[in-house]
Amino acid sequence: MWAINLRIIGVVLGTLALYTLIANKIPQVQSEVPHALTLGANVTPEQLTSAGDQLYHGAGGCTACHGLGTRAPNLLTDEKGQGPVGARCGKREAGKDCKAYLYESLTSPRAYVVAGYEPIMPEMGRILSPQQIWALVAFLESNGGTVDVTASDIPAASAAGGPGAPGAATAAGIAGGSTDPMTMVRGAGCTGCHKINGEGGAIGPDLTHVGSRLSANLIRESILLPDAKTAKGYEKFKGVMPKTFGHQFTAEQLEALVQFLAGHK
Repeated sequence: MWAINLRIIGVVLGTLALYTLIANKIPQVQSEVPHALTLGANVTPEQLTSAGDQLYHGAGGCTACHGLGTRAPNLLTDEKGQGPVGARCGKREAGKDCKAYLYESLTSPRAYVVAGYEPIMPEMGRILSPQQIWALVAFLESNGGTVDVTASDIPAASAAGGPGAPGAATAAGIAGGSTDPMTMVRGAGCTGCHKINGEGGAIGPDLTHVGSRLSANLIRESILLPDAKTAKGYEKFKGVMPKTFGHQFTAEQLEALVQFLAGHK
């Protein structure tokens, strides 16, 4: 009897050890969601600059393209003899000072594309809160220029924790939690780079027949871990796709989108 019990215990422990080993081998989705800012109405330019610095070098994903001078302009170092971004941002567009140009570059990046570069910049306003956007503007201004971002630039609803507050959109999911596939595709900014059914850009792979190339599992991985595999011919754009969608879509939204794309044969 004791021998049987010992064998049973051995089998149970062995099974637990095996599944623990397997679980540790499974890659985890690392959170890269930018930390919500809770800076109050009396926030100083110095506080915004510090927050923008952390965002730029961290979860904002800016370093994936900027700084190399290949896929996107250098921002913190000299760019073609014009100095860092704070020194040249007020000379880019006629009638726009540095603050206005940087804000436009983050929220409507295709309004003005620097000569020699492709329009691959995502609309950061879809990913970041107003506070985070203005923190980035302040940080970029500080590199070679004068920071003139103040608390008055940040919408009151954002500073007070209203509908535009940091994290509000993330909690509900992109596109207000809608599970309509094309609403999600547009809300997440996918059509800025991908074409689907004739709509969208041509920076990333065409998604019109993506289901004939990728299984649902691979489509899901491409959304959650976009740098895990790069489609042939798009290697130079590796790092451009945001890595935050796994934390911005709700589970229901993600599955609805995966099945929608998998059905595009």
